[in-house]
Amino acid sequence: MARSVFMKIRWISLITAAMITVTGCASASEQGAATVPTDQAGQATAATSEAPSQTGTRVVTDGFGEVEIPTNPKRVSALYREDYLVALGVTPIVQYYNPMWGKQDYLNLDAPLFDVTGNIEALLVAEPDLIIGAGEVDAEQYELYSKVAPTFRLPDDVLADSRKTLTLIADLLGLSEKAEQVIADYDARIADVKAKLNSAIGNEKIVVLRMNVADKSINIFGIHNTFVGEILYKELGLKAPAFAEAMTEGNIVLSNEVIPELDADHIILLPSNGTWEEESNAKALEEMKANSLWQTVPAFKNGHVYPVERSYWQTGAITANGLKMDDLLRLLAP
Repeated sequence: MARSVFMKIRWISLITAAMITVTGCASASEQGAATVPTDQAGQATAATSEAPSQTGTRVVTDGFGEVEIPTNPKRVSALYREDYLVALGVTPIVQYYNPMWGKQDYLNLDAPLFDVTGNIEALLVAEPDLIIGAGEVDAEQYELYSKVAPTFRLPDDVLADSRKTLTLIADLLGLSEKAEQVIADYDARIADVKAKLNSAIGNEKIVVLRMNVADKSINIFGIHNTFVGEILYKELGLKAPAFAEAMTEGNIVLSNEVIPELDADHIILLPSNGTWEEESNAKALEEMKANSLWQTVPAFKNGHVYPVERSYWQTGAITANGLKMDDLLRLLAP
């Protein structure tokens, strides 16, 4: 380990216990269990630079103020936003990990895991020259990360839009032209998939549900959900059941009384943890299919219930949305 790393560890230990206690998974808004902190983010702006050059540093502004970052950072940590780095052709130096739910498996990264509930040493050892965080990074954590490397907190209003998030991250990395190409390809893919799905299912209604492993309750995702509603209903123009369309929240627990009224022709179903191959999840799925209440729903009666891998359905990032579109074509327009 480099001497500089040891010095950083020693320095930080004098200020803090070097423990980060991020609760829940990644971005709370993406998991639907809580709200993202907005006290500081409301002041955040897109990256603005002062006299950027090809080498050296520049000054950008986020919700916590001005921060000096490398003009072309090479060793980047984007906590729970590794998807955008991958889309830009950048290899993250660590991957966000929470022992309560794991990591974003769909990225297939060969990078050391950074347990955000544990000691910060793993991030120190990786020696980033830029750390990118989001809503789960509060003022205390921001200060701690900033002792390791220049840290930029993405504003909440940007996080709601995958294109804006990609554009801002690309700007921080000096890769704006690459982002333009990625977005152009993404838009072309959406147009193609939208046409194919419209031809295959027309106005048939589709909804995404999540089975909560702990108590077998079911969450339903509405049209305003950032990682389901945006791509399915806004981008691809798919039709939502009336209940999901009327929801003002991103997702809620579905009560038994509503199940018979859920006029969904197709249901995408994901587990809150693990995979459908796990015995407990597989058993819960079979029990759900056999339940007389669920048998009143058109999707169950017609065999149009599709268990899917959870990790990319629980984020609205560029790569994840591409995998969702793969699923939709495979399941609805084979």
